Amino acid sequence: MTGVGVLVLVDGTSGAGKTTHAAHLADRLGARLVHMDDLYAGWDGLAHGTATLERVLTERAAGRGAHWRRWDWHASEWGAEDSVRPEAPLVVEGCGSVTPLTAGLADRVLWLDGPEEVRRARILARDGDDSWWEGWKRQEALHRERHHPQRWATEHVECA
Repeated sequence: MTGVGVLVLVDGTSGAGKTTHAAHLADRLGARLVHMDDLYAGWDGLAHGTATLERVLTERAAGRGAHWRRWDWHASEWGAEDSVRPEAPLVVEGCGSVTPLTAGLADRVLWLDGPEEVRRARILARDGDDSWWEGWKRQEALHRERHHPQRWATEHVECA
């Protein structure tokens, strides 16, 4: 992967602190931060986001710039185009970011988790609404069943 910048993946369950943790990592590394929220096709789109990320990171690993369209949560449709350059350091955060393929391209892979009560309280404090929680939890479980992201993690972080 000569000429390809550092890649760090931060996956885990909702409310475990992925975004905050990834932002600190990106700052320390001087890296671009990409959020899986921009790749999901809405509230039912976790699998789509994972497939998009696999394509983007495969293109990046081959030394090509990779492009995708970001999901516009307010309009509930695809919005502006975004891209990454292969040589730029990159941190990707969000559920669905770690698969066997993406982990094989990464320099570091983190899995964040914690007690459901703690995570759900964080979600309510952040969003004021958790009406999406149960549906998203099912998608997270399917992601864990299909891709075993914890298995690929080089680091495990427990939220308290």
